[in-house]
Amino acid sequence: MKKVLYWVMGEKAGRAIVGSWNWLWGIPTESGGRVSVEVAEESIRSMQESVQKLATAVATQVSAYERAKQKYEAKVKEMQGFEQQAMMAQGKGNEEAARLAMTKVIQTEQILPQLEAQVLQAEKYVEVSKDKLKRERQKLEEYKTDLSNMKDMQEINKALGEMSKVNNDLNIDSARSQFEQAKNALERRNLQQNSLAELSEDPTEKLKADLDNMVVDDEVSRRLQMMNDSQKLPRE
Repeated sequence: MKKVLYWVMGEKAGRAIVGSWNWLWGIPTESGGRVSVEVAEESIRSMQESVQKLATAVATQVSAYERAKQKYEAKVKEMQGFEQQAMMAQGKGNEEAARLAMTKVIQTEQILPQLEAQVLQAEKYVEVSKDKLKRERQKLEEYKTDLSNMKDMQEINKALGEMSKVNNDLNIDSARSQFEQAKNALERRNLQQNSLAELSEDPTEKLKADLDNMVVDDEVSRRLQMMNDSQKLPRE
């Protein structure tokens, strides 16, 4: 789908539309997560395709340059051959053949500068294209390294996220706080129950019970004393 979109809208516009789709779905590239890495990988693949196309174009230019160079060199040799023919014909006294050969030399001389200029221009194009291909390949390798670093960073972020999740799930501080709250609540409840027990007791009844206990204690002491005294009396 992306390739069709890039072909119809152009690569730059296509990327903008794909980026908009990601944004509409709530997965912007700037989120720095999985989507960012996927977008980077897609960009790397597109760059690889572009570099491959550039390499093919450079190869075509090199081939055309080599053909033009060979054509120019062949014309130079051809002119040299015409010169030799003119010299041989003139040496043999064949004026007509000599003039014909020299005419070809002159015609070839007239076209050689144009061929040479074209060859030099083609050579410049090839050098510029080769230099561009070299730079683009270097950039591609740099982006691949960046992508590798992004993946490593994503793994680190994922690990940190998992660590944070574990800490949040354990929530030791919260559990400790809940324990302290429960302990304090229980202690407050105990104090309340003790206070209620003291308040629910009738002071009059308590006083009466204390008096009764005192009377009983006094009676017990009195009787024990009587027993002691009776045992001390002399027997007849």
